[in-house]
Amino acid sequence: MGKNMRTISIHTDGGARGNPGPAAIGVVIDGTGYGEYIGETTNNVAEYKAVISALKSAAKIAGDGAGKTALEIHIDSQLIARQITGKYKIKQEHLRKLCMEARELIRNFEAVGFVEIPREENAAADALVNETLDSRK
Repeated sequence: MGKNMRTISIHTDGGARGNPGPAAIGVVIDGTGYGEYIGETTNNVAEYKAVISALKSAAKIAGDGAGKTALEIHIDSQLIARQITGKYKIKQEHLRKLCMEARELIRNFEAVGFVEIPREENAAADALVNETLDSRK
């Protein structure tokens, strides 16, 4: 890691009520968060879409400095973290496409690390998912 590198801390979460069902993502970047309704889908798709949204947002924040920016992505989905990092194989084609999109976005940054955390440590991102879904009633 270069000495002029900036590190952005990110928490992501995705969830669906029903699997599939109404789904949303929650993203917290350096303490600032947002939620977004993503339609009817599964939990795994929502988790991927949260990571992809976070990567796109981080690229906007980093701007021309993305190549000197490291991301630390905290995620409570072991499956998604390990599929993106290549530790797990991806059997479903629709998840493989989302994984490839995430990997393509990761290339914009100096380094991207995934930190697998328990759900309790992802409360802010989880709350954004639930607030987004609750507001659609």
